[in-house]
Amino acid sequence: MPATPLPPSGDVPTAKTCDASGMADIHRMYKAGFGEGPALVRGVAERDSAHAEVVAQQLDLLSVALHAHHEGEDARLWAPLEERAPACAVHVERMKQQHAAMLVQLTALDAALPAWRRSAKAVDAEPVLAALDGVNAALDVHLPDEEANIVPVMETVITQKEVEWFSEHGRKATPKGQTWNSLGLILEAQPDGGDAWMRKSLPGPVRLVWRWVGKPKYEKHRAALEGR
Repeated sequence: MPATPLPPSGDVPTAKTCDASGMADIHRMYKAGFGEGPALVRGVAERDSAHAEVVAQQLDLLSVALHAHHEGEDARLWAPLEERAPACAVHVERMKQQHAAMLVQLTALDAALPAWRRSAKAVDAEPVLAALDGVNAALDVHLPDEEANIVPVMETVITQKEVEWFSEHGRKATPKGQTWNSLGLILEAQPDGGDAWMRKSLPGPVRLVWRWVGKPKYEKHRAALEGR
C-alpha cells in the first residue's frame, strides 16, 4: 500500500513532545551498511574464510541491530501511536506489514550467512547476496515511509522518555565486543561524518575515548572489512 499523507484530524496534537530525529540517524546506518553489503561479499576471494568471517560479522551486527530496532517498535511504538493518534492507524498498519516483509528477508540472510562464513565459496555467497537484495529493497520502501509518516506523529504524542527507551533497547542488543564497530557504522553514515551526532548523543568523555580508542579500532576493522 503506498504512503499517503495523514488525514486531517483533531486527534493529532501539534505541540512537540519529543525529538525523534534520531530515527533518521539510525536509518542512515542501515541504508549505508546493508547497501554496501553486496560489494563487500563480492570482494571476498574464493575460499578466503578469514575475510569472509569479517564481512559476515559485519552483516550479522547489522541484522541483529535491525531485528532489535523493529522488535522495539513492534513492542512499544505501534500501540501508543494507534491509541494517542487514531488518524495514524492506517500508517501503523502499513509499518507492521513492512516489518513482516523485512523479517522474511532478514531471516533469509541469517540462515544464509553461516555456510558462506565457513566456506567463503561463491556458491554459498549467492543466497547471501539474494537476501541482501531483498533487505535493501525492503529498506528502500520502509525507511522513507516511516520517516515521512510516523516520525512526525511520534513527535506530537510520544514522550522523550519513551524515545530514550528505544535508544537504550538498541544499545543493549549490540553483540559483545561490537560496540565500537556499531558506533563507527552510525557515525560513518551521517552526512557530516558523525560530528553533530556525537555532540548531540555522547558525553564529552565518551567522545574522547572514541577519538583515542574507538576510532583507531574501527579504522582497523574497516581495513579488514575491505580486504586492505
